[in-house]
Amino acid sequence: MPNMSEKKVSIPEQKPQVRNKNYNEVALGYTPEQAEEEAMRCLQCKNSPCVQGCPVNVKIPQFIKLIQENKFKEAYDKVLDTNNLPAICGRVCPQENQCEKYCLRGVKGEPVAIGRLERFAADYSTQRPGHGRVTDYALTGLSTQDSELPERKVAVVGSGPAGLTCAGDLAKLGYEVTVFEAFHTPGGVLMYGIPEFRLPKDIVQKEINNVKKLGVDIQTNMVIGKILSVDDLFEQGYDAVFIGSGAGLPAFMNIPGENLNGVMSANEFLTRVNLMKAYQFPDCDTPFKVGKRTAVVGGGNVAMDAARSAIRLGADKVYIIYRRSEEEMPARREEVHHAKEEGIEFKLLTNPVRILGTEDGWVKGIECIEMELGEPDASGRRKPVAKQGSQHVIDVETVIMAIGTIPNPLIADTTGGLELTRKGGIEANEATGQTSRLGVFAGGDIVTGAATVIQAMGAGKNAAKAIDEFIRSKA
Repeated sequence: MPNMSEKKVSIPEQKPQVRNKNYNEVALGYTPEQAEEEAMRCLQCKNSPCVQGCPVNVKIPQFIKLIQENKFKEAYDKVLDTNNLPAICGRVCPQENQCEKYCLRGVKGEPVAIGRLERFAADYSTQRPGHGRVTDYALTGLSTQDSELPERKVAVVGSGPAGLTCAGDLAKLGYEVTVFEAFHTPGGVLMYGIPEFRLPKDIVQKEINNVKKLGVDIQTNMVIGKILSVDDLFEQGYDAVFIGSGAGLPAFMNIPGENLNGVMSANEFLTRVNLMKAYQFPDCDTPFKVGKRTAVVGGGNVAMDAARSAIRLGADKVYIIYRRSEEEMPARREEVHHAKEEGIEFKLLTNPVRILGTEDGWVKGIECIEMELGEPDASGRRKPVAKQGSQHVIDVETVIMAIGTIPNPLIADTTGGLELTRKGGIEANEATGQTSRLGVFAGGDIVTGAATVIQAMGAGKNAAKAIDEFIRSKA
């Protein structure tokens, strides 16, 4: 029988005052019974409006129908038809702004919990021996023509969501694919940027291993632009190069005091915590000092991740400082809700103007000014305007800047013929990833600036199709 409840089936979670002291996953996932109950809320619309909101075109009604029928393995296989990383997407994609945004159940009540069901299908299948595909992993929908393309090779720069998706789709098409990753562990932002309590790293590595099973070779500690150039890759016989190296260069406010000890970018902070496992010190050799009071500047998902990590590392008080109101905050509503539950204090309509330090060069406070919202700016959000005479100081020992990132210029500086965007990213065709240089494609944050995991995956998928067409046109 259909489930006509206007509300989603609640997902079990750790209690806030328990989870803010550990790094275990916050959301515990649906049981089979809960998944079936939620799946029965799907109306199985004939025109599938939810699919139009998915950058990788997951066959949403079909996989949910299979969950309704208690066919969990088949549901997982159906997701794999178009999505190489379902367990990841089910956890970190902003479904409320994508697939669920178009769900007809959301017209009156809450949309179907598509992300939670995707996560359930992936977790249920991969945690049970014999479930999930291996040899024929996600081949449906891609026409392999191996015999027509003997020893065709593609190089992929970066093993984040864009690179992994592009590599996986190309491998399904019969290409020999090598991924070059700058860090010692593959996964890109999935490994260094998103905390364990939102995205467990063993799950990331399971998904990467599935891509490897397709025949993809991943080489770590390979900084393209330094160890090898893009030109070197072509000289080694690669027929095309996809650049999916992300946007990992942090931005700062350029205010007085940013050079004090105790000030860092969210990138540095999260990399130490996640990739270098500072949260496991002393079992892992990455000590970290957050002090008793930490300020995180910014209002996006990265700011939420940094703040929630800081409280787990032992800070007594953690502040989010954001110059607009909560309504303009770009972070997912779920992340804001979780941060508040865990004790993070929000200083809204507040903007830092100076960081104060001790005589020996350590942070002791952050001077801020109150803001009020004026007319909308170019982003469509109301522009914050400073209120005269509202300066005040918040006592903190650590300041984490989470105000955005820009692409690292290393590849652009060492690759001739690439046109760049105004912000230093690589100019590329949105539909194909083709850059201004023949045979070089790009996608993800290196093109768009910091965006979502699923948008990067969509760019990788589009580029894989375009690379296949490009190479076949030369055959």
